[in-house]
Amino acid sequence: MTALPETTQTKLGLVIDLDTCVGCHACVVSCKGWNTENYGAPLSDMDPYGQAEGTFLNRVHSYEVVPDLGTAQTVHFPKSCLHCEDAPCVTVCPTGASYKRTEDGIVLVNEDACMGCGLCAWACPYGARELDQAAGVMKKCTLCVDRIYNENLPEEDREPACVRTCPAGARHFGDLGDPDSDVSQLVAERGGIDLMPEQDTKPTNKYLPPRPKDTLDTDIDVLGPLLAPVAEQPKGFLGWLDRALEKL
Repeated sequence: MTALPETTQTKLGLVIDLDTCVGCHACVVSCKGWNTENYGAPLSDMDPYGQAEGTFLNRVHSYEVVPDLGTAQTVHFPKSCLHCEDAPCVTVCPTGASYKRTEDGIVLVNEDACMGCGLCAWACPYGARELDQAAGVMKKCTLCVDRIYNENLPEEDREPACVRTCPAGARHFGDLGDPDSDVSQLVAERGGIDLMPEQDTKPTNKYLPPRPKDTLDTDIDVLGPLLAPVAEQPKGFLGWLDRALEKL
């Protein structure tokens, strides 16, 4: 079994704005592309032109939500590994393949030591791990660890591929262990929340809840003024024609 570090001063993670995400899946595609071409074994695709199946480290789920006040709305919910502080996927691993880095808090898998038993996937309450059927090893979000520290990349590209590619700016990356960081300030301002806090895994990633939507007074007839007759009695030629037709 793998032991978790007692503490990690730096806690790199994601902050995802559910109010801004439009469900375009650009983060899913960029994640698939980067992690297929770089870190570890490529992410497999089985029968890509038929009943497509494969391994993804990031997925977007869409739900229709009916709030207490207002009308129903669609919420797009991206989900990947949350790099938990008390990660059950690490402590359950029988080979020590799953581990949490002390220097930045990122949870990774040593694929050379992974035997594909799937215990970590059973232990993860978020369903954030996937067994790559082709490679026979467990896969999960790495926060693009091979990208964020790559000094050969321009400074603006040293962030996870999903963050870099998000067209809506719904994904934010930074140190959530630093209360003065941009991501920590964003969580404080918007009331960022943990996913399933009752599991007590202390996830690093945070979600920003959707903002309340504007509502209209149901007593206001919006279309009424537009449907009102232009004139009560027609005048001119139309008035003469109307009176003539009435006599027929």
